[in-house]
Amino acid sequence: MKNTIYTLLIIIVVLFACKRDQSIDLNPANKLNFSTDSVLFDTVFTSKGTTSRSFKVFNPSKNNIEISNIRLVGGATSAFKININGVAQTTLSNIKLNGKDSIYIFIKAIIDPNEASAPFLVQDTLEFLTNGNLQKIPVLAYGQNAVYLKATTISNDFTFTKKIPYIIFDNLKIAQNVTAIVEPGAKLYFHGGSELSVYGTLKVNGLLNDSVTFCSDRTERIYRDEPGQWKGIRFYETSINNTINYSTIKNAIVGLWLDSMTVNPKLLLTNSIVKNHTVAGMLAYNTHIVGINNLFYNCGMHLLAARLGGNYSFYQNTFYNSNNNFIRDSEAVYFSDNLEDNSNKFENLTLDFTNNIVWGSLDNEFLITQKGSKIFNVITKSNLLKTEKFTNEGNNVLNQDPLFEDSKKDNFNLASNSPALNIGFNLILNPYFNAFISKDLKGVNRNFPSDLGCLEIK
Repeated sequence: MKNTIYTLLIIIVVLFACKRDQSIDLNPANKLNFSTDSVLFDTVFTSKGTTSRSFKVFNPSKNNIEISNIRLVGGATSAFKININGVAQTTLSNIKLNGKDSIYIFIKAIIDPNEASAPFLVQDTLEFLTNGNLQKIPVLAYGQNAVYLKATTISNDFTFTKKIPYIIFDNLKIAQNVTAIVEPGAKLYFHGGSELSVYGTLKVNGLLNDSVTFCSDRTERIYRDEPGQWKGIRFYETSINNTINYSTIKNAIVGLWLDSMTVNPKLLLTNSIVKNHTVAGMLAYNTHIVGINNLFYNCGMHLLAARLGGNYSFYQNTFYNSNNNFIRDSEAVYFSDNLEDNSNKFENLTLDFTNNIVWGSLDNEFLITQKGSKIFNVITKSNLLKTEKFTNEGNNVLNQDPLFEDSKKDNFNLASNSPALNIGFNLILNPYFNAFISKDLKGVNRNFPSDLGCLEIK
């Protein structure tokens, strides 16, 4: 009898607790709290969905409440969709929220194309109805129409304009003997795993105040500096006479990849930023490159690696590599006459490396190696180099911090007490002086002896 009474008491307590746990407090004073007061999406390309944004909805009361309705005011015509517990709709009803508990709301944007060339605002409102209280969260996105190119080969001369961006899926090929011109301000976005394959000629005509962008098509903030999102720009053997001016090339596996020797420079790279690549900013194999006023930084292995010889001229560039995003043991800048694969492959190496800065987190960020007996004509003059493997010839400054203002915030201006100030070799007779060397990356006049690197101190 005693055991029966105890059993009945336990059952009554459990039933009471369950009933209490399932009860809903209808007090109008109980309102929701939110982790944000609005939801804003970065630029969304039309016809292409976004990743989901999320925020939390809190029940600050100790009692259970029920959210009668969660809805997007735009309904079926809304550019947004909400998702709670795996259910994606524009409206959801009778969502129970326990006391002191919270739920995540996920929102995705898919925007239909229109005739606009400039980004346009798309907005809606997410409403929450709880105990008669109506609470609202604005939802906004900037839509951007785009030209979509999937597995496309450009077989005739073509111009990329700045009117609207280009979204590239798979490979975009520029055929042999074809010239593709990229106008100032144009933006080329690459979907995951895609590549710009140049068999002909690429002419990128960016300007100081209207530069060109090559990057991933993921514009969300969390992807803006994420490396390895696309393959990069590859210049093949038949490609000739390429120029890239005032451009940003970022977030690929290899930013620029070149091979094969040409009489004229295969690539003239000027006034550009090459950053955040998984393997290297630039890989070169026995080719011909001229680089002036460029900023290379934060790549997984090398910023610039030139193997198997070639003809290279680099003037007034800044190279900086750190371990902020990568664990690496490779020099930031590397030149060699060989392939480092124990083969007997060697080629002539001609190098003019003048007025550059090479710095980073490793003890050795600059290296030149010779293993063959072919022509090895290397000139290094008036550079600031971080290295323990380089014999100083040519008035270089070794292992002195260039004192960037704030490299962690991508600020590579030189401090007023930098050892790189006013020691640059006079390049006024250089054939590229008037077109590119006379001003720095930001358009500041360059006087000699110049500051080293791509930026003059004002």
